[in-house]
Amino acid sequence: MDMNTIEAVVPTTDPAQWREGDAWLAGGTVLFSYGSTVLQRLLDLGNAGWPAITVTDEGIELAATCTVAELYALPESEQAAHREWPGLALVRPSCDSFVASFKIWNMSTVGGNLCTSLPAGPMISLCAGLDGMATILSPDGTSRNVPVADFVTGEMENVLAPGELLRSIHLPAEALSARVAFRRLSLSNLGRSGVLLIGRLDPVFGLVITVTASTKRPVQLRFPADQVPDAAALAAAVEHSIPLDLYHDDIHGLPAWRRDMTFRLAEEIRAELLDESMTVSGDFWPPHATSPQPSTQPETSGTQKEASHGN
Repeated sequence: MDMNTIEAVVPTTDPAQWREGDAWLAGGTVLFSYGSTVLQRLLDLGNAGWPAITVTDEGIELAATCTVAELYALPESEQAAHREWPGLALVRPSCDSFVASFKIWNMSTVGGNLCTSLPAGPMISLCAGLDGMATILSPDGTSRNVPVADFVTGEMENVLAPGELLRSIHLPAEALSARVAFRRLSLSNLGRSGVLLIGRLDPVFGLVITVTASTKRPVQLRFPADQVPDAAALAAAVEHSIPLDLYHDDIHGLPAWRRDMTFRLAEEIRAELLDESMTVSGDFWPPHATSPQPSTQPETSGTQKEASHGN
């Protein structure tokens, strides 16, 4: 969408250059979709030069400008292939939860998804579920760190003050080392997430279940290693932690349905992580073998292509 009020596009990563009427531009997939009648300048991060992904023994650093396509490639990259991090298994189903075209995958950024702050933002789900820590740069030259679980405060609302810039998200090795489970539900086959839950279980840090998409902001339930709940205790914790008015209400799901499915998926995750009898609801898990995105799929031979077309 054209924005005919824009007077300048300024390549910069310096929040001190921000002024009223500016907007940060990364991938632009949301900014240009929604349009604007008030913006005057775009502060373009396209040439920021930030490494998209940095992997160390301490965890993974995702630049705010890291694209979905770059993140999707991470689990099989040389940086991550030798790491014993079960949490990497969450990356591809989270990317798949965009159910978007290759054009979006190659432009949309992790930081943009967080800053848009939609309940169904899958990068919010992934980063909050892995205890991500967001680094925010301020116009006065200072920076601050905010847990991603606290970054989003409501539908399209977050902690960013005017001019502040999300620089990166750190995913700690402790969270990546835990056993994980993923559940997602949508009312339609290729629809926006109506409920998305991520679970982690670690013998030291205990059980963590992160609720997103069904709620207006992320909600985390934490249980110490010596107090991992049974089904009844988990249901009581969900009931206590998520008031009825926190469930999201839009065309992608009524609050009553989102609430019921949150209870259901939370119990499925608990049972899976504790090796109890369980079922699997939703998309992309387990197992996660391939992505529906054609741009990420390896080339097939002519015979394979003909066979697939024949089917």
